[in-house]
Amino acid sequence: MDRQTLRDWVHRFNEHGPNSLKDNWSKGKPSRLSAEQQAEVAELVETGPDRAAHSVVRWRRVDLQRVIAERFGVVYHERTVGKLLKALGFSHISARPRHPGQDARTIEAFKKTSPRR
Repeated sequence: MDRQTLRDWVHRFNEHGPNSLKDNWSKGKPSRLSAEQQAEVAELVETGPDRAAHSVVRWRRVDLQRVIAERFGVVYHERTVGKLLKALGFSHISARPRHPGQDARTIEAFKKTSPRR
């Protein structure tokens, strides 16, 4: 420990007592999106993109970054969008998107129908 740290502790103790020596960690920066806006982003991620409106099949962070900037006027870095999604309870793993022209009957007909042993 250096002398300056000890001196700072002594001054804090003399001014505010023993409780002032406890660590006083910051809570960090507040989010630039309100709780309602975050809920709207979560709903947007849950429902998925509209192919006609957003021109994408699945959400990527860069796509969400653009949508958040357009809707709320808040510009996030791509990594920060990932942190926001993590805070909202989403993981980085996503389901494989379905092609809009996919036909379930064609898929069933294509499946191999070999007899089981």
